[in-house]
Amino acid sequence: MSNKTYSYYNQLFKDKQLPLAFCDLDLLDKNCHDIAKRTKGKNKTIRIASKSIRCIAMIKRILDSDPIYKGIMCFSGNEAHFLMEQGLDDLLLGYPIVNQHEIEQICIATKNGKKIVLMVDSEAHLQLVNEIAKKVGVVQPLCMDIDMSTTFPGIHFGVMRSPLNSIDKAEKLVDAFSKFQHIRLSGIMGYEAQIAGLGEKNPANGIKNYIIPTLKKISNVDYTKRRKAIFEYIQSKNIKLDIVNAGGTGSIESSKQEDWVTEITVGSGFYSPALFDYYSNFKHEPAVGFAVQIVRKPKDNIYTCLGGGYVASGTAGVDKIPKPYLPSGIQLTENEACGEVQTPCIYNGKEQISIGDTILFRHAKAGEICERFTELHLISNGKIVAVTPTYRGQGKCFL
Repeated sequence: MSNKTYSYYNQLFKDKQLPLAFCDLDLLDKNCHDIAKRTKGKNKTIRIASKSIRCIAMIKRILDSDPIYKGIMCFSGNEAHFLMEQGLDDLLLGYPIVNQHEIEQICIATKNGKKIVLMVDSEAHLQLVNEIAKKVGVVQPLCMDIDMSTTFPGIHFGVMRSPLNSIDKAEKLVDAFSKFQHIRLSGIMGYEAQIAGLGEKNPANGIKNYIIPTLKKISNVDYTKRRKAIFEYIQSKNIKLDIVNAGGTGSIESSKQEDWVTEITVGSGFYSPALFDYYSNFKHEPAVGFAVQIVRKPKDNIYTCLGGGYVASGTAGVDKIPKPYLPSGIQLTENEACGEVQTPCIYNGKEQISIGDTILFRHAKAGEICERFTELHLISNGKIVAVTPTYRGQGKCFL
């Protein structure tokens, strides 16, 4: 992991208005290089998951870092429109939308030459988009979301996304496209969340960490066969797909082995939040974090900061709490953890810290930190080289 020291960051932030969020560009660039290296060799491209970035400048920097980065997976119709306004193209909606105005705006963008694909997983989606595309006068490309979960006795190993959880159901939806004249099947996507988003050493999982590697191996065989069968069925119908999308940061190594996959979606790995410390087969650098200021000292080894309670979404647990990481050895108190207005920390290390100094935290997840802060302070070579707005800083809140 990074060898950047506490004093490196503290001298940059202690006189700034705190709390603040930052991105270490040197570490971000290394993550971009390392993720590209993990993916290369199998003729795949990488699509950037915007929900894990939520900052236009950072999205553009990643896209520019290597030719392997092509396209964006976004998470709402209004966000897609915003990205297009920012000059970005090749957009894939990662989730179905049913707001008619949003769909109409996307169909209009398609008619005007933009490359944008809507996500679907039911015939109701097909019918809705077809009606709107017909009114606009365009054939709108669509991508089918295939469920990649595996069911074990008493365990649903994966996430509750698409109802297309069998080959038969997927084939029926493929056949349903022939009923409609103003949509076309452009891609299929399957997110193996139980591989890509589940670490093997997460303390919140307890004893389950011992069986997770085995479940992953079995599940990988299961969903790989399913995705291949669906792809081959679509080929048998003489439908040429533009996109076969798979994976996430945690599943690059397995996703790229599937010859029919054309691209892998990656998001969180660029920032490398705290949850990504719990994977066994890769490590990336903590490129993004936030700094809070020590404002009082109630006991000799307790340093209380202003703010810090930026808890991540998902199941409630210790793994969703922000993680203090500099100065090295600093810890949260068990009774208070991260608070809405104050966060006490325990520190018995060698650094001389006092009121006015900073404590550095990493958010548990990636893009959610940009919903808490209006800007990122960009660091390179020991200096704050720029300040750039997040989505929130540009007045946007899509979900």
